[in-house]
This record gives sequence, structure tokens and C-alpha cells, in this order.
Amino acid sequence: MQRELFTAEHQAFRETVRAFLAKEVVPHHARWEQDGVVDRGAWLAAGRQGLLGLAVPEEYGGGGTDDFRYAVVLAEEFTRAGACGLAIGLHNDIVGPYFTSLGTDEQKRRWLPGFCGGETISAIAMTEPGAGSDLQAIRTTATDQGDHWLLNGAKTFISNGILADLVIVVARTTPQGGAKGLSLLVVERGMPGFERGRNLDKIGQKAQDTAELFFSDVQVPKENLLGTENGAFVHLMTNLAQERLAIAVAAIAAAEHLLELTSSYVKERAAFGRPLAKLQHVRFEIAEMATECAVTRTFIDRCVTEHNRGGLDAVHASMAKWWATELQKRVADRCLQLHGGYGYMSEFPVAKAFIDGRIQTIYGGTTEIMKEIIGRALLS
Repeated sequence: MQRELFTAEHQAFRETVRAFLAKEVVPHHARWEQDGVVDRGAWLAAGRQGLLGLAVPEEYGGGGTDDFRYAVVLAEEFTRAGACGLAIGLHNDIVGPYFTSLGTDEQKRRWLPGFCGGETISAIAMTEPGAGSDLQAIRTTATDQGDHWLLNGAKTFISNGILADLVIVVARTTPQGGAKGLSLLVVERGMPGFERGRNLDKIGQKAQDTAELFFSDVQVPKENLLGTENGAFVHLMTNLAQERLAIAVAAIAAAEHLLELTSSYVKERAAFGRPLAKLQHVRFEIAEMATECAVTRTFIDRCVTEHNRGGLDAVHASMAKWWATELQKRVADRCLQLHGGYGYMSEFPVAKAFIDGRIQTIYGGTTEIMKEIIGRALLS
């Protein structure tokens, strides 16, 4: 069916993104995967092209649009290109809203121009060793020292952790406050006591730097508190719907792209003297995946529309994230199977997509957490 989500302006933006990928990303991505990190120059190029800070007001160098469909275009095109290294989605859709919605005028003037220009790369640090998705288990502490916070603790699995110049750190500012005793502190590159550990060796998404971060008596100025003291839990919950929708958007785009690649492959690949596409089992597999993708696409596009209206709630965002990422995982597995031995070869896009996409059901809240959110809301 014809998608009705986009206008001519969105399609023109799609062509811009494709040209950017072809010039600035795809030719370098294999080297970035070997290095475990992208070149900072790619971030600067993205800033020059206007791909960073789409929702940031123009006065700070951003795109000045709250139309999430532009973010959808970015996610779809980066996914189709297999370009997971340059984490623009994390920067724009996950970290960006914290600065634009919670930042003071002074903080916005200080941080957002570099955020939009690519000079300042961002990250958010929630996950800790042993804490996982449980915010109440966070042990990183920030002690009030009058004119600054004294930050101590460790984070892990932090995307953009090696490159980040600004890291929003979730820290405990009230020892006995549980999830309601947490605050958001912005730690800047070069602050004494802020150290980066390993660039973690993942099974996929090799070009996307994912690091351990350590904080030892880091003096974070009081003016680097983002939002309200002890208000992190509410702040985090407010932004999670967009984060989960962004992951779902990438997931359905990945599933659809894999289906396209596999449909072409089975038409060309022969077995027992005829193309694989002539085998009934193969046709059934393609039919099932195509139907699942079509149904999921309709739901995700509806969620995007609702989000643009300000109406996407936590339940439907969780449904989108759970369903689309699990679909991506199933499609990747079935498409690899249909490629046979070639599907297991690294030079085939289906093999890379199979590995890179496996994290989708885990980060941003696991499938199990999504089901818990949905079930708790429906049965409370």
C-alpha cells in the first residue's frame, strides 16, 4: 500500500540523506568497524548538512522543527545503508530532547550550537554494572558540595561513550530516595576524574563506540544540573516514548530491507535446476514476512502520526518497540536461512544485518520490560 506519512518536503530530505550517506558514511564504514569508532569528521559533515539537532530551535543552530517524520527518514535511510556507526538517532532523538526540554537558556546557549554543528557529540549514561534496567538500583552518587556536585560511580554499555563530549549522567542525589532520588548531571569532556574505560567489544554494530565510563570525585558545577533536582525519574519517563518509537522505526525499516534483499536473492539463486522462488516453501516464507511487515508498518506509521500530535503514550510506544524489534529478529533469521550458506558469509548484507540487529530487542528496554509495561497498564 502507498504510505501516506510523508510530504514532498520529507522526500526531498530523504534524497539529501541518501547523498550524505553515499559520500560521507558508506565509503568509510568498513574502516570504522575495524577501528571500533567513527571519524569525528563525519559528525562535522552531518552538522554542515543540517542533519543534527533537527528539533533544536534555529536560534541555536538547529532545524527548528518538531516534526518527527524527519527523524523517521534519517532512521530509515541509515538502516537501509547498514550504517550503524554514526549514532545520529541517539544524538538527535534520545539525548536532544533532554537539552531542549530541560535546559536553561544559559545551558542551551552553551551546549546546543556545538550539538547541532557536530563539534559536540552527546551520550546518556543510565546503565550500570549490575543495575540494568532497574533505576532504583543505580549506585552512582552525586553529593552536594555547595557550589558543585561530587560525582562518583561507573556506567557501562554507553553508546557514543568514547566520542562523547557531553554525557548526561543519571546519579543518585538523595541516598534513600529510590527512583525518586535521582538527578541528571551533564559531565563534560576533560573534567578531572572523568575517565573512559574500554571501548567494548560487541558482536555487532562494531563501528558504534560503546564504552565504560568512570567518575571519581568529578566536580560537576551546579549549573550542569539538567532539569530539577531529584527529578530524573520523571524526566526519563517523559522521553522514553520517543526513544522506543525511534528504535521501532529502525526495526521495521530493517525488516523491510531484508525482505527486499531476500526476495531478489531467491529469484536469482537456483536450486535443483530452478530458482528458489519457484519453491512453494520459499514463496510461503516470503508471503508471511511480507504480511507481517505490512501490518507492522501500518502500526508504526500510525504511532509516528500520534507522536507528532503529542498523543503517543508509554503503552503504545512499548507495543511498537516490542513488536517491531521482535519482528526484525525473526525476519533476519528467516532471511539468513533462505540465503543458505551465503547468508553466513560476512560480505552478504543479510549476515551483517542479522548480527547488528540483535541488540534491538535489548536496548531501550528489553522485550520483557515492554511486556511488563503494557500488562501492568492494562491490568491495573
